[in-house]
Amino acid sequence: MSAKISNLGNEILQNIGGEENIISFENCMTRLRISLKDDSLLNKAKLEKVEGVMGVVKSGQEVQVIVGPGTASKVSNYVKENTSIKVTDNPEFGQADEMKKQVKEQYKAPGSGFLNKIAQIFIPLIPAFIGSGLIMGINNILNTQGLASENVIGLLGAFSGAVFGYMAIMVGMNAARVFGASTAIGGLMGGITISPVLEGVELFGRQLVPGRGGIISVILVVWFASVIEKKLRKSLPSVLELILTPLLTILISGFAAVLILQPIGGAISDGIGVAVSGAIEKGGAFTGAILGGTFLPLVMTGLHQGLTPIHADLLDTTGVTTLLPILAMAGAGQVGASFAVLARTKNKRLKQTIGSALPVGILGIGEPLIYGVTLPLGKPFLGACIGGAVGGAIVAPAKVGAMGMGISGLPLALLIAPGGVGRFILGIIGAYVGGFIATLILGFDDPVEE
Repeated sequence: MSAKISNLGNEILQNIGGEENIISFENCMTRLRISLKDDSLLNKAKLEKVEGVMGVVKSGQEVQVIVGPGTASKVSNYVKENTSIKVTDNPEFGQADEMKKQVKEQYKAPGSGFLNKIAQIFIPLIPAFIGSGLIMGINNILNTQGLASENVIGLLGAFSGAVFGYMAIMVGMNAARVFGASTAIGGLMGGITISPVLEGVELFGRQLVPGRGGIISVILVVWFASVIEKKLRKSLPSVLELILTPLLTILISGFAAVLILQPIGGAISDGIGVAVSGAIEKGGAFTGAILGGTFLPLVMTGLHQGLTPIHADLLDTTGVTTLLPILAMAGAGQVGASFAVLARTKNKRLKQTIGSALPVGILGIGEPLIYGVTLPLGKPFLGACIGGAVGGAIVAPAKVGAMGMGISGLPLALLIAPGGVGRFILGIIGAYVGGFIATLILGFDDPVEE
């Protein structure tokens, strides 16, 4: 472990009240998420000035420390390896009480509502989405340009398509963890919803459909199964509980899934598809501007991860998500705003922060720019939103669709459906220019060197 990572980890611990003040400690791609026993021990002002910290967000007893991609996982590993903080794997069947305790601790802070739980289901899957998405884009280029054999194209297709083909199982396992149930049962219930065997089954005069309702159905089914499992575990005699709980959970939840929950999930899924497609179809540039211009506040709070099921559902039902390219414009607007700050500021530390955050911002990871540059300065954040609106207005009328998810910024061009790449790049450029000009016009108070 490098000295930079160890120093950063130690300073973070020092300014949050030490390891004794930690309830839970985890990380996502760019930030550390820490639940505190006593939030009064947090020295937010000092923590924000620690070298390597790009921003600090406090919500109740939870504090989020933005340190950037790659660094977040390294700092998390250092802290877990060098403190007595207990880190447990996902509890399996028979450990529901431990999981319940873990989930209650994780979500006890104010503001950790439904969307936050949805986000926690999908955050662990982001690396798989990114890797698979990039392979899919590369494979599309190789295929259309005739640069690889059919065998290579087929293998790369398998590599990129696995995450989407088995997403129901992975989402089911993560959903069970979040809802306080057994991960194995969660994965099993997700698998039931996509089982090809359903295609040959007819119940009460209705033909069952594998995958009906997509990811929405999986979340509903696993939530229901978690309720059933916990009630059974609590009510059955201990001598029978080990055998009857999994048996009854699978039977009850399985029939509820195919008869009730999948049709409900299907209706919700269809509604989402119609709403998104209709809004973009009819609203055109106006809808694009609204979506692109208002997305950054969601990113700021971390609730943007709650939109992942919508992207997944659109991909499952239509083959593309027309929402993702529009929302990607928000990050591009922020890049433009940050370039404007870089051009005007005389603060060396701010220049250094922008210099380290801009490359990942261009690649679609915007949190370092949000918390390290635009949001602390105020007006540049508004300028970034305006840039996002400009980009969204350019992209939306062309109904640009992405064939995957997990990446944003310029790399998303690899996933854009044929015919839309040019308009997507034009939108990115428009967002850069819009954010840059808007920030120059709005201005900002240049921080004084300390």
